[in-house]
Amino acid sequence: MADSTFWIAALTGGTAVLASWVTSRGNTRAARIQADTAARAQQSERRRESRRAAYLDLIELAHQTAEVYWEVSAAQRTADAERRAAALDELAERELDAYGRLRRRVRVVELEGPAAAAAAANALQKATGPFHRALRDMRSDDPDAVRRFEAAYRPFWSALTDFVDAARDALHQE
Repeated sequence: MADSTFWIAALTGGTAVLASWVTSRGNTRAARIQADTAARAQQSERRRESRRAAYLDLIELAHQTAEVYWEVSAAQRTADAERRAAALDELAERELDAYGRLRRRVRVVELEGPAAAAAAANALQKATGPFHRALRDMRSDDPDAVRRFEAAYRPFWSALTDFVDAARDALHQE
């Protein structure tokens, strides 16, 4: 009888050790999976917030740039040619500064991605070109420049709308 008790005790003890080992491995694996999942979720949220900030900066700067364009339109309507020329010269400098800041924001969006948002940001940047060329020509008294400047608003706003749509899609894909 003593022999079977020993074997039963040994079998029970071995089973307990094996069950403990299996449970320990399972718990370790579950903890590792949970930690990896939490890290991926944090990384995804950081990327989303970084993208969101980049997108908002570009949108805000596009609106600030549009304010310069509106000032150009208003200055062009000034009756006094001398005041108009001085205002256009000053606004041309502000427009170049705004373009430089816009270009830097577009580069950040290119870095943050995704490709669709970067492409829309580049299209927005390119939509400022007609304004720049028309403003340059206004300063040279090109009679068609004002019409071309005013015609540049619709493509600019369309490009901004396309960027906002691409940015929203990128943020909701996360």
